[in-house]
Amino acid sequence: MLKGKHILLGVTGGIAAYKACELASALVKKGCDVNVVMTRNATEFVTPLTFDALTHNRTVIDTFDRQHSYEIEHISLADKADLAIVAPASADIIAKLANGLADDMLTTTLLACTCPKICAPAMNTHMYENPATQRNLKQLEEDGWELLEPDAGVLACGAVGNGRLVSPDRMVEAIEHCIGHEKDLSGLSVLVTAGPTQEPVDPVRYLTNHSSGKMGYAIAKAAAARGAEVTLVTGKTSLPRPSYMEVVEITTAADMYEAVTSRSEKQDIIIKAAAVADFRPAAVADQKIKKFSVDGAPSIALEKTADILAFLGEHKSPGQTLCGFSMETEHMVENSRAKLEKKNLDLIAANNVKEQGAGFAVDTNVLTLISKEKEKQLPLMSKEEAADALLDEILTLRKK
Repeated sequence: MLKGKHILLGVTGGIAAYKACELASALVKKGCDVNVVMTRNATEFVTPLTFDALTHNRTVIDTFDRQHSYEIEHISLADKADLAIVAPASADIIAKLANGLADDMLTTTLLACTCPKICAPAMNTHMYENPATQRNLKQLEEDGWELLEPDAGVLACGAVGNGRLVSPDRMVEAIEHCIGHEKDLSGLSVLVTAGPTQEPVDPVRYLTNHSSGKMGYAIAKAAAARGAEVTLVTGKTSLPRPSYMEVVEITTAADMYEAVTSRSEKQDIIIKAAAVADFRPAAVADQKIKKFSVDGAPSIALEKTADILAFLGEHKSPGQTLCGFSMETEHMVENSRAKLEKKNLDLIAANNVKEQGAGFAVDTNVLTLISKEKEKQLPLMSKEEAADALLDEILTLRKK
């Protein structure tokens, strides 16, 4: 999503400057060309040499540095940037940017930037909550900056409250959302389901599966990055809650049925990537089942859960695109095509859990995209790449 993008990273004075090193490293690993501009105060916390080593570019500090090319450097850096991010952003730099001041290399460069800009504040809680700082942040937002509200917690100064710089992962997520893809899903509503369901046996135990939610989350994040209005209906996972979308958390298959069917009519695209239980206990014990209360292993009577995908196929709105997932261990294509026809789907993404690199909990997948007209075998991909390939195929179907 970010390979080949030019990122301008502004670093200001604050203990959180060390997180900018992690951000620079993460962006380089994603294939970005990162140029760092530091304030003088920032160099008291992290040396420019650190960023030189991480980015393989010379860190810029001084507006009047003679050790650069003939071009006017702050203008050339601004012109080539696809996105600028200030992390950490001190109260001082926020005040300068909000009022158009340009008295050092970073502020002059940012004032010349016409690309998207992100501000990630980090400071003492009382400084952050000061009316002047809040007024300046509001001005930046009105000027088109995206603001990453700081996390709450114990700060370096000992105060407890808002002011801690958001994680590098959150900053990368914001950058990917902003410039990671063209907005070819703009104007469309997309509902994605992800993760497992949990069907209670008693107050302690439940039936579930190995789904991690990674594929569904990747699809939801990719759709949001491509401009869609996304609703993610998710079972319980260990994944961080994604931004830029409505997130509906559920537990059981019945919960997911209610969450999906109550929203389905207004969706342009529905992608059912969740691993929903086909069966649940017919009766849930009020108390924990004790092993000494039964002879041998207890038997658990099961009943079918509601078939969400079948309901969606039966009640598909005109112009709506419905995509299901099929995880098989044998006869993958035959079983998946039968599911496509039976449930009135437009597309089904099939994979074999026995295939290397596919299945639950891993970061890769091997999908076969099956529609009424064709089958498209995708190679081994990261789940992020597979998500984009799936959305590409859905757009192709919608154009037809």
